[in-house]
Amino acid sequence: MTEQFTGSSTYVATDDLQMAVNAAVTLQRPLLIKGEPGTGKTMLAEEVAAAMGKKLLSWHIKSTTKAQQGLYEYDAVSRLRDSQLGDEKVHDIKNYIKKGMLWQAFESEEQVVLLIDEIDKADIEFPNDLLVELDKMQFSVYETGETIIAKQRPIIIITSNNEKELPDAFLRRCFFHYINFPDKVTMQKIVEVHYPDLKKQLLNAALETFFELREVSGLRKKPSTSELIDWIKLLVADDIQPEILQGKNIKEAIPPLYGALLKNEQDVHMLQKLAFMMRRES
Repeated sequence: MTEQFTGSSTYVATDDLQMAVNAAVTLQRPLLIKGEPGTGKTMLAEEVAAAMGKKLLSWHIKSTTKAQQGLYEYDAVSRLRDSQLGDEKVHDIKNYIKKGMLWQAFESEEQVVLLIDEIDKADIEFPNDLLVELDKMQFSVYETGETIIAKQRPIIIITSNNEKELPDAFLRRCFFHYINFPDKVTMQKIVEVHYPDLKKQLLNAALETFFELREVSGLRKKPSTSELIDWIKLLVADDIQPEILQGKNIKEAIPPLYGALLKNEQDVHMLQKLAFMMRRES
């Protein structure tokens, strides 16, 4: 029986997320994970691999990435150059084929975890171009005529930031889970994983300020979990006392070291203007 994923000492996984991972493994379908940036989507693959004792292969997608690169790439230019130089290796075309992440996952003797990270960054046709390979667990190498068949079906985790809609045909082949933004209780557990010795008073004050900031309407980018972790690290490093954070409405005073939480000038200016107006009224 396949080992069940239950989170780890360094990753707080909700019951719903644990269920999603284990269901995808049982169904042998790719697990499609969506959620706000900074909610631990990419880290999930790392933790699943570590918890199950499996090797992790990561394929980070860019706007220029093509599906073919996940299978293999044929370097015809290098082969032509070598043929002009009289290099003997030109006689074996395999010398000019670079294996992609899917090929590496398919040929592994042991089951691996394959992360396809931020699939929505690629061209809209990218997911469709991988349908057959992910479904049948095999593909053909045109240049050599061989067929690569997966020795062990990899555990595939695909992340998306919802930058664009994914095709229905692709979605049908996945088990889907949306990581909701953590509530205060879950967020406290996440912070305690990173800072087990953090004083309760500072933790509570920081969380209160953080969630108040997220509730401010009009922010272009709400601070995420990873930004909260960075901010708390700075609070500890600068020995910021809880009293500085406590008792202050976020609309009346911008939090110290706000550069870790706010990531564009529009949000900073809006909060400064809001604080100025609130102070003037009071």
